[in-house]
Amino acid sequence: MSIDVVEPKTISQFEDEQGIYQPAPHIVEQANITAYMRSKGFSTWEELYQWSIEHPHLFWADMANRLEWYEPWEKVLDDSNKPFYKWFVGGKFNIVHNAIDRHLKTARRNKQALIWEGEDGSYRAFSYFGINREVSKFANVLKSMGVQPGDIVSIYMPRIPELVFAMLACAKIGAAHSVIYGGFSVEALRERIADAQSKVLITADGGYMRGKIVELKKIADEAMGHSPSIQTCIVVRRTGHNVEMQAGRDYWWHDLMSLPIATARCETVPVDAEHPLYILYTSGSTGKPKGVVHVHGGYAVYIASTLYFTFDIKEEDRYWCAADPGWVTGHSYIVYGPLIEGATSFMYEGAPNYPYPNRWWSLVEKYGINILYTAPTAIRGLMRFGDAWPNRHDLSSLRLLGSVGEPINPEAWRWFYNVIGKGRCPIMDTWWQTETGGFMITPNPTTPLKPGSATRPFLGIQADVVDEQGHSKGANEDGLLVIKSPWPGMMRTILRDPDRYVNQYWNSDPRGMYTAGDSARKDEDGYFWIIGRIDDVIKVSGYRLGTAEIESALVSHPAVSEAAAIGLPHEVKGTAIHCFVILRAGIEETPALEDELKAHVAREMGPIARPESIKFVSMLPKTRSGKIMRRVLKAQALGQDPGDLSTLEG
Repeated sequence: MSIDVVEPKTISQFEDEQGIYQPAPHIVEQANITAYMRSKGFSTWEELYQWSIEHPHLFWADMANRLEWYEPWEKVLDDSNKPFYKWFVGGKFNIVHNAIDRHLKTARRNKQALIWEGEDGSYRAFSYFGINREVSKFANVLKSMGVQPGDIVSIYMPRIPELVFAMLACAKIGAAHSVIYGGFSVEALRERIADAQSKVLITADGGYMRGKIVELKKIADEAMGHSPSIQTCIVVRRTGHNVEMQAGRDYWWHDLMSLPIATARCETVPVDAEHPLYILYTSGSTGKPKGVVHVHGGYAVYIASTLYFTFDIKEEDRYWCAADPGWVTGHSYIVYGPLIEGATSFMYEGAPNYPYPNRWWSLVEKYGINILYTAPTAIRGLMRFGDAWPNRHDLSSLRLLGSVGEPINPEAWRWFYNVIGKGRCPIMDTWWQTETGGFMITPNPTTPLKPGSATRPFLGIQADVVDEQGHSKGANEDGLLVIKSPWPGMMRTILRDPDRYVNQYWNSDPRGMYTAGDSARKDEDGYFWIIGRIDDVIKVSGYRLGTAEIESALVSHPAVSEAAAIGLPHEVKGTAIHCFVILRAGIEETPALEDELKAHVAREMGPIARPESIKFVSMLPKTRSGKIMRRVLKAQALGQDPGDLSTLEG
C-alpha cells in the first residue's frame, strides 16, 4: 500500500500574476486574527476591520479585557479635551503586572522570557520567575535611592539584560524611565537628562560593538558634570575595563544588588491608566529633542494587541526584534509587548555583521528563532554580502519576518522573502512612529502582500491620504498621511511642552487629524505606499518624486546595495536629483557604471527622475536606528549646518 505525501505549499506558490503574494491556507487557518474574526461572527478581514472602526469602543474594550486590571475602567475613551485624549478612564493598572506578575501564576512561570547573547559570545537566559527576581531586587534598590512614583529615571546602557530590568523596575514602582540610546554624544545625553530633570542615571562601564568597547561611563561622566539634577549613578559592569567612580554618587549595580535592601519581593504599584510610563526623545532637523510621553494603560493594550495579531505570537515561539531597547521599537516590541504576551524574546548585543556577515543567520539557527523583525537598512546591508552567507545556515525555524523603520524597497523585500524566508515566511512590513506607540499600518499573516507596501491600517485605525485642506486623495495620488481618529497607544503629550504637541501634530493642516509628517499614496486596493518624510520629497520641474522611490529604483539594479537621494538647487529644473550609492561586494565603481545607473533609474521611473549625479560611497550617514539622514548629505553638499546630529550613528 503506498501513501502519497502531500508537501505543504510555500507562500511563493501563491504569488499571482500581479506580483501579489497570497497567504498560504494553512497560515490563514492558524492565524490569531482568524480565530478572533470568527469569534466575532465575521467571515472576512474587511468585515472585521469595518466593525472595528464603526464600533471602536467595543473593539478596544475587547483588547483591554485581554489584560488584567487592578480596578476596571469607567470609560473607554474621554475625548472632551482634544487632542489630549484619555483612554480607559478610571482604570487602575500597571504594565509590569501584565508583563511579569500575572505569568507567575501560570505555567509560564518557568518559561524562558529573555534569551541574550553578547557580541563576545557570552550567554544569559531568564525565565519569567528569574526576570521577576531581578526586577524586584532592582526596584527595591531604586526605592532605597529615593525614586518615587512620578520621577523620571534616565537610562544610558548597552543592549544587555540589565537595561530591560531597569526599565521594568522603574515601571513597577510607578516611576517613568527615559532610555537614551547607548552611544549618544555627551551633549545629547546631557540635554535629555536636563529636560527630564532626572535625579538617577543608570549606565554601564561600556558595551561591545564591532569588537570595540563603547565607553559609556566616560561619556556619562562628562554629561553628569553638566547635569546638576543627577544625585546618583548606578553602573553595570559589562566590559570590566577601568572607569572612574565618584564616591557618594556612583555605585556598582552588582554591589547594590547584593545588599539586604535588594530583596526579591517588591509589590507592583497600581497606577492610573494614564500614569506616565516612559519618556522617549525624538529629534527633528531643528530645535531641541522632543520628549514623547507614553502611559501605562492604553499603551499596553495597544502594543499587546498589535503584536498578537500582526506577528501572530504563539506560546512556543522564539521572537527576535533586532532593534535596540533605546528606540521605540525596542520599548514596544523587545521589552513590553513580548512579555505581556508571554513570549520568549531574544536579544543580541552587537553588530549584525560582526565578526562575519553571517552572525544574524547563525543566531537564527542556534536559537531556533521563529519570528525576525528588523529594519530595511539592515536587510540591504546584509544583502550586500550575497546569498552564500545565509545559505550556509538552517533557517527553517523562521515562520514570519518583519520590517520597520522606513519604507522597504521591493528588491530588498524580495531578497528577505526568498533568501531568508525561503519563500515561506510572510513579511510584516509595518509603518508606525515613536509618537504612535505601535504598528499603525501593517499586514497580518492573512493579508495578501505587495512588496514595498505596508498594506492596510490595523484594526481600529482610520488612516488616510489627504491634501493640505484635508480632502481625501484619489487612488495612486500622493498626499499627506494622517490618522483620523484617536487610538490607545498614542503619545499623550510632549514633556513640559504641551503647546508643541498641539501645534506640531494636530494644528497643522489638515486640522483635527493626527499629521504624521509622512507623505504616502493609496492604490486601487486601499494599500498604503509610504513615500517618506514630507521633507524627503524632491520636486523636479513640477513633478513630486519621493526619495524612497528613487532609492528603490537604484537598489533594484544588481550592482547596488544601498542608496540615498537628495534634491539640490538647479537653474532650469528648480531642483535636481543627486544620489549616493553603496555598491555590492566585489563591484567596481566606474564612470560607465554611473551612466548605467542613471539610465536604469530613468527606465524604472521615467526620464524626469534621471539623477543629475551619482556618487559612489562606502557608507551613508544614518541614525542609530538605521534611517538614512538625507538632510546631512544635503547640508554637506550645500555647505550648511546639518542641525541636530545627536542621533547620528558613530
